[in-house]
Amino acid sequence: MDSSARSGATGSSNPRAWIVAGVAVAGVIVLAEVARRRRRWLRGKSSPPPYSGAFCDRLELAPPPQPPPPAARQQLPDLTFAVSDNFEIEGYVAGFGNPDWKRTHKAASHTAAAVKALLKQGATCVGRTVMDELGFGVTGENLHCGTPINPASPSVVPGGSCSGSAVAVSAQLVEFALGTDTTGDLRIPASFCGVLCFRPSHGVVSTLGTLPNSHSLDTIGWLARDPHILSRVGDALLPAAACGLKGKRQLVFADDCFELLKIPNQKTVDVIENAVRTLPYGFQPPKHINIGQYISSNVPSLKEFCEPSTKLQEGKSALKALCTVMLLLQRYEFKANHEDWVNTVKPKLGLEVSTRVLQAVNFTDDNIKSLYIVRTEWRAALKNLLKVFCHLTP
Repeated sequence: MDSSARSGATGSSNPRAWIVAGVAVAGVIVLAEVARRRRRWLRGKSSPPPYSGAFCDRLELAPPPQPPPPAARQQLPDLTFAVSDNFEIEGYVAGFGNPDWKRTHKAASHTAAAVKALLKQGATCVGRTVMDELGFGVTGENLHCGTPINPASPSVVPGGSCSGSAVAVSAQLVEFALGTDTTGDLRIPASFCGVLCFRPSHGVVSTLGTLPNSHSLDTIGWLARDPHILSRVGDALLPAAACGLKGKRQLVFADDCFELLKIPNQKTVDVIENAVRTLPYGFQPPKHINIGQYISSNVPSLKEFCEPSTKLQEGKSALKALCTVMLLLQRYEFKANHEDWVNTVKPKLGLEVSTRVLQAVNFTDDNIKSLYIVRTEWRAALKNLLKVFCHLTP
């Protein structure tokens, strides 16, 4: 897969790793608390739910037949996939992880663009999967549908919000699955369930036909057990000319982000570098960067969101502030999308999700302009950084 457009692959290292690192730390924090509840829940079950509890809707969308020559053959023949419960499918109501949402909405008149693209390439959709309500949450637990069982470690949660998609892939119920990633919704369950995940840059894959949590952050991504299938799905969904690279590809390690993990930084670097050497196409020697310090120097409007810090703490303070801006943007956009529905329907929500929804609908937009300025500056800074490292054409 092209290294610029596909910069979000799980296990890769790039200037966006601050999100991955922050999400990973959050996952570790919640894991200890939810593991106890998960074990207690499992002890009360005489047998696992069907399909590991991954699916909320079982259906079959068959692809068209292979086109005759000289037309190109389909890229994904004989592969099955599932999609999260926020993907619209013609004739069905997308539940968004919540029965009150499903009850108060009509069946879709069109199928999500990404699903149609996969069907066109020969893949078969076999169902929609459980997710955290309204796309909020990192554990994958659902008050109404139950929590899908993590095949990699049944005593712990599968991670969220796209828990069912990750479980369906990990349990070998499908070859790959789609979901949306806003603040880690695919990357977290992929890491919890031991599968591969790819989150492309925002806007590269059309979100038309998906229910939004935060429209300027929501990004369609996919999960697979097999890296070759992960790549083939990318070939089907990503633009053919998403990046204009000159020469060899480049890996960039955000060292300060990897230092936030418990695994020694050099061990991570060695594993990735050894894996890269086995690839059939060439890579330039890896580069290293302190992405926190880069952000602090190149996103001036972020300063109003930073806590007071010393020079040594400046990078971490910038990372934390950028995460804060991201979460505030999510709240603002969720409120813009769903405040009327929440206030009218008053849906029954799980405790964690209810807390997040209340934070969103009670959000005041006094500094919303500042949030979007930070986002614009950060995107420009990241684009410039990638041009330097990846030798992108202007």
